[in-house]
Amino acid sequence: MSVQRNGGCVPPQAPQSTWENEKTWAMLCHAATFATFIPFGNIIGPLVIWILKKDAMPFVNDQGKEALNFQISIMIYYAVSALLIFGLVGIVLLPAVAIFGLVMTIIAIIKVSEGRPFRYPLCMRFVK
Repeated sequence: MSVQRNGGCVPPQAPQSTWENEKTWAMLCHAATFATFIPFGNIIGPLVIWILKKDAMPFVNDQGKEALNFQISIMIYYAVSALLIFGLVGIVLLPAVAIFGLVMTIIAIIKVSEGRPFRYPLCMRFVK
């Protein structure tokens, strides 16, 4: 009987150390979004990891795309919120988007570290 991990993304014959390594890289895809000290670091960090590991690690491919899509979506939400500041709605939306992005990223890191794939809510799927 074969054991399926994380929805079948990892073949059952994969050694445990390989799976742990894959979970670590997938978790880093989400954690790399905190690289905001670099302009667009929240997108560049996960993009670099995803490009380097996507062909060798299916779980990293899946979660890297998810992290990228969410960060692109968050950037769009920030831009819209910033524009809405002139209508005073953005004053509430801007901090709400920041808190939402932070909380969802932390939840993603925790779920992926457990080996479970994570899907962000309110995420537009640009990278498929």
